[in-house]
Amino acid sequence: MILVTGGAGFIGSNIAAALAGRGEEVVVCDRLRAGPKWRNLARTLVAEFVLPDDLDAWLGRSPPLSAIVHMGAVSSTTETDGDRAVHTNVSLSLRLWEWAARKDVPLIYASSAATYGDGSAGFDDDSSPDHLARLRPLNLYGWSKHAFDRRVADLIARGRPRPPQWAGLKFFNVYGPGEDHKGAMISVVKVKTDEILSGRPATLFRSHRPDIADGHQARDFVWVGDCVDVVLWLLDHPEVSGLFNVGTGRARTYLDLVHAIFAALGREPAISFIDTPAHLRAQYQYFTEARLERLRAAGYTRPFTPLEDGVARYVREHLLPAHQGRAP
Repeated sequence: MILVTGGAGFIGSNIAAALAGRGEEVVVCDRLRAGPKWRNLARTLVAEFVLPDDLDAWLGRSPPLSAIVHMGAVSSTTETDGDRAVHTNVSLSLRLWEWAARKDVPLIYASSAATYGDGSAGFDDDSSPDHLARLRPLNLYGWSKHAFDRRVADLIARGRPRPPQWAGLKFFNVYGPGEDHKGAMISVVKVKTDEILSGRPATLFRSHRPDIADGHQARDFVWVGDCVDVVLWLLDHPEVSGLFNVGTGRARTYLDLVHAIFAALGREPAISFIDTPAHLRAQYQYFTEARLERLRAAGYTRPFTPLEDGVARYVREHLLPAHQGRAP
């Protein structure tokens, strides 16, 4: 039995589906609320649902877990409620760490590339306390994820109890099915596809740096299926622990991304530029690119999906059918 927190969310629901698909009993901890989030689990056999408020009591009954996959988080990069972010992204994560250490249960958790801030300190997933102390996240979300990464490193350095396997995954810009409920945090792939399918040009932010041209801001865009593969591989390799980047290892520009969408739709590109909102400029990342040396050295050898292939799959198999009124 495997607990997946945030199991109805974007990455979590894809992980839950993959685990159930290979015969695991999956317990989902999440809130569905009103809206389409429940659809992420419509095809997944779930053994049990647990509300986040009930999780401590549920764990207190010592369920026979073989692993915890902790994807639950306050994930908005524009979140301003510090207490809420700390409660979920730090305090809950620490309680799960302590429980997993006591019960000898592997723990895989979601960190974020937002921990790297503006990238001036690089994108090395070095988990040493000294290296982590040099990173400067630009927003509350990134800081809260970083705070937990740092505490994990500190606990390990102090020789405190740890889970038999632990892995923090620094996800870069993930896209793919299961994100419809995310509101303003929906991936750029879906946002731009929706714009194009509505008959409008794809809009991109202008660059506000003289050394970077409009549309040449770059991200490491990673297909959600690749993120799932990394999690499954870790569960199959309990000897591997550490902090790992999860991205393709190759930054691509926003122009690359929208051209991939137009190609997937079989349309000629139509692109316009708008100013980046003033309140976002101070925390805007102009470049992200995962370094994968540590993940590769740990033994993960599978290739990551190229941007054009992942975008084509997402657009043609999910977004276009949904736009046309057909269930993907």
